[in-house]
Amino acid sequence: MTIQQAQQKIDEWIKAHGVRYFNELTNMTILTEEVGEVARIMSRRYGEQSEKESDKNKDLGDELADVMFVLMCIANQTGVDLEKALEENLQKKTNRDSTRHQKNKKLL
Repeated sequence: MTIQQAQQKIDEWIKAHGVRYFNELTNMTILTEEVGEVARIMSRRYGEQSEKESDKNKDLGDELADVMFVLMCIANQTGVDLEKALEENLQKKTNRDSTRHQKNKKLL
């Protein structure tokens, strides 16, 4: 599925099941909450915090998908074509950073 197709599917889902989009500020808050859930898994599973028993069955993929869902909702309601934006962003990074990281002694 392309990013454009995903944005379209989410728009269709919102219209069929969600009644309407939450407003942009509410979605920004929800996005922050979802990123926090990813951070909780990362810090406990891959970081130095111990993982609580109640967190051991949390699915990182599902939480990342929640982040993508809300991010795409925000893109849809603000008229952003994420596929185009990502392509342009990668080009910008390529132009700016084509050798920067290769020259970073910290990464070698």
